[in-house]
Amino acid sequence: MGNLTDIGVIKDIINRYGFSFSKNLGQNFLINPSVCPKIAEFGNANENFGIIEIGTGFGVLTAELAKRAKKVVAIEIDSRLIPVLDETLAEYHNVRIINKDVLKVDLHRLISDEFAGLSVAVCANLPYNLTSPIIMYLLEQRLPLKSITVMVQKEAGQRLCARLGTREAGAVSVAINYFAAPKMLFNVSRGSFIPKPNVDSCVIRLDIREKTPEGVENEAFFFKTVRGAFSQRRKTLCNSVSAAFGISKDMVSKVILNAGLNADIRPEQMKMEDFIRFSNLLYRSNICL
Repeated sequence: MGNLTDIGVIKDIINRYGFSFSKNLGQNFLINPSVCPKIAEFGNANENFGIIEIGTGFGVLTAELAKRAKKVVAIEIDSRLIPVLDETLAEYHNVRIINKDVLKVDLHRLISDEFAGLSVAVCANLPYNLTSPIIMYLLEQRLPLKSITVMVQKEAGQRLCARLGTREAGAVSVAINYFAAPKMLFNVSRGSFIPKPNVDSCVIRLDIREKTPEGVENEAFFFKTVRGAFSQRRKTLCNSVSAAFGISKDMVSKVILNAGLNADIRPEQMKMEDFIRFSNLLYRSNICL
């Protein structure tokens, strides 16, 4: 197949298959030839790895992954792309395409069936509107992954990779840091896509932790507390949690002080251990149950 980042090749595919880009699926396909090789290299695509790709486009990233990895399983929700991929990826015999919504795929079984004896990583150009749901779906299942390397909207990437205790941090930052060590890799300009989006992108990698932080007494309540803490952006922890849980500020304030935190602390000032200590004391207090 010809160069899948070449506008002429892309237009030929579009015309022959009668393809049109779907806004609902967040379809923005890469046309910058330098990006996908870098994603593959940063994303652990090598002979010791099996790679799960989420969303294929016309297969430009899939091809780069297939050149390097032992096996690639690409999950593509858009059935219109399946005959296109049969053509564009015909030379790669280590690629399997699954026409499903990734949020409905049993990934534990997929990994067991497809990647026996291999380390496994995820690489993807994610639709902007599904970035956080897909990433959290991957993380919360505690899949046996080494890394997740994804291209996302630049602003979203900054939140996902934000260091806890800084103004950029939010609930998703805490969740990401709970499961993985995030890292910003490189930026990708909006002109690298067709159709061109209204924002720039970036590529990030999440290196999955072998163990999540110790000491969390109730994980579901921990994440509920984190979401409540950031539910009123820039408010104090006391005000946000009081409103989110429907309990008095006095009661929340006592828990904050017992956790060794400043009474006026804001969630973006807190580190992981602060959230763990606070949520444990809040959980034990029974005032939220």
